[in-house]
Amino acid sequence: MKTTSIWRQDADHTTYPQLQGSLVADAVIIGGGITGITTAHLLASAGKRVVVLEALKVAESTTGYSTGNLYAPVGEYLHQLKAKYDQETVNALTASRRAAINLIESLVQRYSIDCHFKRVPFYFLTEHPAEDSCIKDEFETALAAGLPAHFDTSSPLPYPISSALRLDGQAQFNPMAYVKELAAHTSGPNCLIFENSKVLKVDEGKTHVVHTQHGKVRARQVVHATHTPKGIWFLHTLLGPYREYALAVSLNSLPPEGTFWAYHAMHHHSLRPYTNDQGEHFLLILGESHKVGHKEDNEENFRKLEEYVRERFDVKAVEYRWAAQQYKPADSLPYIGRKHSGSEIYVATGFEADGLTYGTLSAMILSDLMLGKENQWAEMYSPTRHQPLKAAPKFIKENVDVMVQYLKDLPYRSQVEELADISSGEGKNIELDGKNYGAYRDDTGKLHVVSAVCTHMACLVHFNKAEKSWDCPCHGSRFDVDGRVLEGPAYLDLSRMQDKPTTSNRYKKITSAAFFAASALAGIYFYRKYAGNKKSSK
Repeated sequence: MKTTSIWRQDADHTTYPQLQGSLVADAVIIGGGITGITTAHLLASAGKRVVVLEALKVAESTTGYSTGNLYAPVGEYLHQLKAKYDQETVNALTASRRAAINLIESLVQRYSIDCHFKRVPFYFLTEHPAEDSCIKDEFETALAAGLPAHFDTSSPLPYPISSALRLDGQAQFNPMAYVKELAAHTSGPNCLIFENSKVLKVDEGKTHVVHTQHGKVRARQVVHATHTPKGIWFLHTLLGPYREYALAVSLNSLPPEGTFWAYHAMHHHSLRPYTNDQGEHFLLILGESHKVGHKEDNEENFRKLEEYVRERFDVKAVEYRWAAQQYKPADSLPYIGRKHSGSEIYVATGFEADGLTYGTLSAMILSDLMLGKENQWAEMYSPTRHQPLKAAPKFIKENVDVMVQYLKDLPYRSQVEELADISSGEGKNIELDGKNYGAYRDDTGKLHVVSAVCTHMACLVHFNKAEKSWDCPCHGSRFDVDGRVLEGPAYLDLSRMQDKPTTSNRYKKITSAAFFAASALAGIYFYRKYAGNKKSSK
């Protein structure tokens, strides 16, 4: 079994250089995933001078760990969005997502990108008659939005179901292969792409300066295409970071093509078949999400996925397993646009588990804004929109949780007394000389000891047993066992035990906890104020 995503086997290797020295550009894009590369392509095609800075390798982070599904519905479910907003909002959302899928298809055709792109049906189904009403609500909402919706009582899956919504004309592809080839067609005089060029800070001004370890780029416009913006933003109080797990299994008999959401108890498992370039057949299954850094035994999530798929399919073996990150927005819509009114700093985040479609849509919206064009969906997705009634419940929940994470670790609790107590394959929190550390012992017996204080906002990181990483339970930053940033809003690596800690004082933790407590209280205030006004107006 390989502990990586299945897409890597059919994607080309990239060899873009590391940024060295200083450059000047019209726009800098931080992040070389589907959002960053598509934005770069649209801007460069319009004549902009663009620089893309990727911390690792193009398309091998968040994009390369998705399921490769493209569809008009969303994980929040259309009928729930209708209840929260209205049918008009659902219509605009599905229209925007369909436009993004059409753009992907047009780019695949224009450049003959070999990424297994195909149009397939989408199924939202349940095995449980008690949940038929949910399927029917989704069907009726999709039909009202103009989607090619059908209500069924069967599906191509090899087990009985109670009901299903079927949407024709949705799509699938290999996301890593797609983005890598699109990058190859984008790279050129108008677009310079750099790998292994982690951004360390952004100096904002009339002309922004983006710094990496070995260089910097000056530009009037900067895009944070990093799944969640780097640094400290108020926007982080509106996002909930979650981890989700995936398996690719080999089967004795592969189900027909399609994307399948198997719904139960307000959650769903996502399934899809995939045949690689070698003609090998797999079934992909994704689910079992939890908030980042909150799970004691991450291995349990993989075990539950395997149990689920083995109960329903004739599984030969688990071939691949991996996990992916998502950020849930407070009011159920992603944040795409300017950091604030008049700003030339741009962001795209809050995609939940729909990053491929929303990432492409973000590129469409951001490139229009940066080129001075109108975009019909820009206002709906703007990060500066104000939705107190719709955002307050999640806003309060996430920020109270962050505050709790800060406060519960203030009296630091070591999981072991001595480094010698840590066995091979284990990662433990430990206090040494009055400082907080995370210590991991690898299979060779070597210890890897880093500061346990997240360099983003000083929350304490927790060990991720399944992926061998240190995960921050507050805003989702993740670090490898040597402290290097893997993803999330943190710019800086965790300091190693022999280095001077980058962040460790308790005052910062208390201040940060107070900030998020104030944010949560503000959310309660606005919720009550606006909810009261709404009730009194009836």
